[in-house]
Amino acid sequence: MQEKELRIALVCYGGVSLAVYMHGITKEIWRLAKASQAVHSSKPAEDDPDDLYARLLKTIAAEAGVDIRIIVDILAGASAGGINAIFLGHAIASGQALDPLTDLWLDSADVDALVDSDVSALSRFAKMSAVPFAWALSARSGIDKTVEADHRAEIRAKLANFVRAPWLSPPFGGPEFTNLLLNAFDAMEKGPRGDPLLPDYQPLDLFVTVTDFHGYPEQLRLNSPREVIETEHRLTLAFNDPGGPGRRLADPAELTFAARATASFPGAFPPFQVGELDQCLKKRKRAWPARAAFLARALPGHATLKDAEQAVLIDGSVLHNAPFGPAVAALEKRPARREVDRRFVYIDPKPGMKSVRLSGDGEPATPGFFGTIFGALSDIPREQPIRDDLEAMDRISTRVRRLRRIINAIRPEVEAAIERAIGRSFFLSSPTAARIAAWRAKAHTLSAREAGYAYAAYGQLKIATVVEEAVAIIFKLGGGGDNHRRKMVRRALWRHIRDTGLVDSDAVTANGARDDVIRFLVALDITFRTRRLRLVARRITESTETMEAPRERQEEVLRVLHGLIDRYRRRVPEVAPERAARAFAEVEEHPAAALGALTNLFDLEPLDREADAALSEALMTLPKGDRRALILAYLGYPYYDIATLPLLQGEGLDEFDPIKIDRISPNDATAIREGNPRATLKGLQFNSFGAFFSRAYRENDYLWGRLHGADRLIDIVNSSVPRARQLPPDKVAALKRDAFRAIVAEEKPRLKAIESLFAELDQEIG
Repeated sequence: MQEKELRIALVCYGGVSLAVYMHGITKEIWRLAKASQAVHSSKPAEDDPDDLYARLLKTIAAEAGVDIRIIVDILAGASAGGINAIFLGHAIASGQALDPLTDLWLDSADVDALVDSDVSALSRFAKMSAVPFAWALSARSGIDKTVEADHRAEIRAKLANFVRAPWLSPPFGGPEFTNLLLNAFDAMEKGPRGDPLLPDYQPLDLFVTVTDFHGYPEQLRLNSPREVIETEHRLTLAFNDPGGPGRRLADPAELTFAARATASFPGAFPPFQVGELDQCLKKRKRAWPARAAFLARALPGHATLKDAEQAVLIDGSVLHNAPFGPAVAALEKRPARREVDRRFVYIDPKPGMKSVRLSGDGEPATPGFFGTIFGALSDIPREQPIRDDLEAMDRISTRVRRLRRIINAIRPEVEAAIERAIGRSFFLSSPTAARIAAWRAKAHTLSAREAGYAYAAYGQLKIATVVEEAVAIIFKLGGGGDNHRRKMVRRALWRHIRDTGLVDSDAVTANGARDDVIRFLVALDITFRTRRLRLVARRITESTETMEAPRERQEEVLRVLHGLIDRYRRRVPEVAPERAARAFAEVEEHPAAALGALTNLFDLEPLDREADAALSEALMTLPKGDRRALILAYLGYPYYDIATLPLLQGEGLDEFDPIKIDRISPNDATAIREGNPRATLKGLQFNSFGAFFSRAYRENDYLWGRLHGADRLIDIVNSSVPRARQLPPDKVAALKRDAFRAIVAEEKPRLKAIESLFAELDQEIG
């Protein structure tokens, strides 16, 4: 049985009221991950015959011979997509269910619930003065042409309450929106709970884009003048759950902050400030203990807490609607225990359609005055294609394939060199901790000598990589700050490195490295150690079907390897001890003391000895042939690192697999109904605000979200199987029909406003 992890990095676009449609899709992704967990759980459980995703995974295992595990470990979103990414991430990390959110979306994502309380309290005269304008808007929007007769009265009535009196102000209320989000987290907390949907070893990353309206200063270095100041408006709020017992993505207050900020659609919702959230939490008598630390981390460009409290945040999709960049960056240092199929899946609810249209019948050939201004200020930056992001991921995939070819090509020579240096007889003896340490030292010396002039370049790059990692750690643990302080930390450390001669021309040569360079790397180079352990783990995952050891024994060795990786990683704490933190804070004046404090904090030599002992014990549980292959990989790693680190430029590509990209949109999910988004979605009306005006529209879009999600996810999972063994089209079509029928049967009792759609689906699904 071939084992594989299908790892999904999900990117969710903005879409205003199409958030309800995206909720349907993310709910299917959650159900797929939950089904995978159930299929592979060691806990006995009764099979759910109605769970089509479990059936899909079992069918692929039985007929294609591929055991696929679903891992959703990276999430990114903007605006409405950011909200859905946040709730999905919270559900994955906490084990809570997404089901309680559905009723909240259907009941509360409505203008009557979201409208500003001041607006709803207008005098009778103000309301009456708004009604004619609302009717004019409804006539201009073509309600009689675009809205079904059964829903026209509801939408006209809500438009009347939606449109404000003669003055201009956002119609939706900020506190109303914030309370809706807090209610959503409360509903999830009170709902059913299971285990987190990720294995302990797998981290979870969430990224949400936000626009800082006033911006914050960023210092840029030039040739002349030496420094200039520019204003940066883009923000990415990052959340990380490192894994392990007691998983937690973030405090719900922080996730509410991110959701409210990223979805502050200009003109519809007022801009967001943290004081709004403070007031809502105060009324609920809910504490937010890590508030100051969160604001310092989330708004690093604002120098003080008071500055952060005054920051004005608006919709993340204004400048960054498709946040692929931070999701790609999160691929670094991702553990791999078996073969990985890495997918970037992005949800685009309305591909090729603008967020806001000023004309009802499509765009004119030449835009008018307001159309030109609005397009320049909003549509054009918001709707930029993702070609640059896709090309960046293609470059990563190309680099991964090149690295694989290099490692495979030099493996015979590396193994022969290790055998010559140590002798073949050592494979017959026990790999004790002392022997592994001695063999490792000999392999380092040999690799440096045989690399020749390439070793000097490799050594300089390795030093630079370690210094840059030290910069990041000392900056963070020394109090953080803005980009200017980061540059000052970096400048101080590099000045010290140059003054001590660690980057002099004779520091690393073709004959090897000086003793002081070796001491520097031994004391601080954590990532070399983890890269080496990950290579051994990858060797197991690549050869799992040909190893003599049973899979259970392989898993035990992998558990040891990843446990060691985690122990090295945890040498970098979230908060430094007081003495070290003080040294890090004073790095600009005393860089040597800061590096000394970092060396003491890492304390790597005892951990190295423990790692040698744990590794030797784990290897002794394997047959001699398997043991030999892994020892060769471990001792030969310096050769591989010399060959590949210059290509990686210090980055980690631990999954070591090319990236594939899939889209979920109405254009792609055509098993039931073909056509563009207008063929299925109602929320597109009123410039994508339509679902806020009608429960029937929300029910329609939510149901189509589930159906489209199931359609595309079945295709994506099947495409993870080698082409020759993929399920045939008729089998896939049958699985989809069963999935569609199950979704329709499940939702019929809940969705009471779309009886006509159910009748249509009964005919179309067949």
